[in-house]
Amino acid sequence: MTRAVEVRVSGEVQGVSFRAYAAREAVRLELAGWVRNEPDGAVRAHFQGQEETVERMLAWCRGGSPAAEVLRLEVRDVAPTDVAEFRVEY
Repeated sequence: MTRAVEVRVSGEVQGVSFRAYAAREAVRLELAGWVRNEPDGAVRAHFQGQEETVERMLAWCRGGSPAAEVLRLEVRDVAPTDVAEFRVEY
């Protein structure tokens, strides 16, 4: 079963390679979607794939990249889209 979520990660998550690490992990888990920095210092992402792998990605987001300090993870279930791969948005 496909699950799609949009997440907002707050804390020390910009300037610490969070997007690059998140993209690498999403590709490893064979998820589709995107990740981008937000103007307020947060990171927003869309993850889509099998329920179990989306849950694994959410678990990764709670810790983030090695230099990140995740203070809050907001998760919202959304409708799946037609995105077929994972990308970093700039």
